[in-house]
Amino acid sequence: MKIQLIHGQFIAQDALELISKMINAKIKFHESRITNTCSEEDIKMRERKIKHLQKDLFEARNYISTEQIINLESEIFLNN
Repeated sequence: MKIQLIHGQFIAQDALELISKMINAKIKFHESRITNTCSEEDIKMRERKIKHLQKDLFEARNYISTEQIINLESEIFLNN
């Protein structure tokens, strides 16, 4: 199954807002899963994912700052 989340052209400011909100939602998800009962390995894995997402957002901001119109495509594939 495929879910089309984003498909289209956006002005740079709107594109950045969409991307920022999506990445921040995923960061908050990982932060919410870090608890006192998590193993150290699980915490480190989630911290690595958060750092990678932050890096991706930084790079997206840099790229978008050089453009006026951005084409965005985002899909989720559900598999078992």
